[in-house]
Amino acid sequence: MSEGTISAVVGDASEAGPGGTRALLEVSDLRVRFARGDREVQAVKGLSYSLNAGRTLAIIGESGSGKTASARAIMGLLPRTAEASGSVRFEGKEFLGLSDKQMRAHRGPDVAMVFQDPARSLNPTMRVGPQIAEAIRAHDQLSSKQARDRVVELLTRVRLSAPERRFDEYPHQLSGGMRQRVMIAIALACSPKLLIADEATTALDVTTQAQIMNLIRDLKRDLGMAVIMISHDLSLAASYADEIIVMYAGQAVERASTRDLFARVRMPYTEALLDAVPRLDRPPHQELSLVSGRPPDLSVELGGCSFAPRCPAVRDDCRAAAPAFEEHDPGHWWACWHPTGEGT
Repeated sequence: MSEGTISAVVGDASEAGPGGTRALLEVSDLRVRFARGDREVQAVKGLSYSLNAGRTLAIIGESGSGKTASARAIMGLLPRTAEASGSVRFEGKEFLGLSDKQMRAHRGPDVAMVFQDPARSLNPTMRVGPQIAEAIRAHDQLSSKQARDRVVELLTRVRLSAPERRFDEYPHQLSGGMRQRVMIAIALACSPKLLIADEATTALDVTTQAQIMNLIRDLKRDLGMAVIMISHDLSLAASYADEIIVMYAGQAVERASTRDLFARVRMPYTEALLDAVPRLDRPPHQELSLVSGRPPDLSVELGGCSFAPRCPAVRDDCRAAAPAFEEHDPGHWWACWHPTGEGT
């Protein structure tokens, strides 16, 4: 396998469903480049994985690691300054290279996305109900009454209180958690087969965050959807994901089932992210750990391991050459010359 490329199978792609059906989503050697003046930013560098229906994949990393760019490439929502290459196949159909008009036919019925900030995603001058109805009518020919009934049904499904009243309210009249439920209702409007949640709970308090994630988990189960969960929070992934991909500097650096990854973290970057999570078993008022340093400039060609400048266990060979991303233990992949717990 080429350097920086991951073959991450959420579930087993060869056993994707009854009768050996094809994986729902197959991403192969995905690369995303952004033009920034006279510079080119390599945001995603050779990401590959497959995802089966009914499974949840968490893609974890700091801001700038490439996780959101990879999700937007799947949705066909990259800006004009970006160029995507590789392959994104949904139920066998290639998405990369489709025009925006062609992709609009797939956004909603096939794939949908819940964004990080509903306050920016919702139209502040438009009532909530018509915004959801607009998403429905983009694909279904319904009367005004049918559309309203469908919207109320969706608001009920996402557990928004008093759905009939919320239909006629404006986004500013709702709390942050309520607005996020509205965004989920919009995403569910056309019953997608794949839901991408991009930092969907970042701006919410811990209690509301858990409510939203429990809602997504229950909807996945009830509707048979697959879910891609984009986050910087490994603790969320531990509770809701079947498998985890950790990204750094545009590449996958560790991948395993959730159980295996937390039982035996191997990549120092993954360990640093885990150490930064607040824990109840730590003494009170203890200062949280931080990932020291800054992520690399992705417009500059990196020599050696991309995490070397920030790694507490860096050695000379780490700076000399980049480690390959390989399956070292069954189902557990990482890219590190000197993994944590080495020799255990």
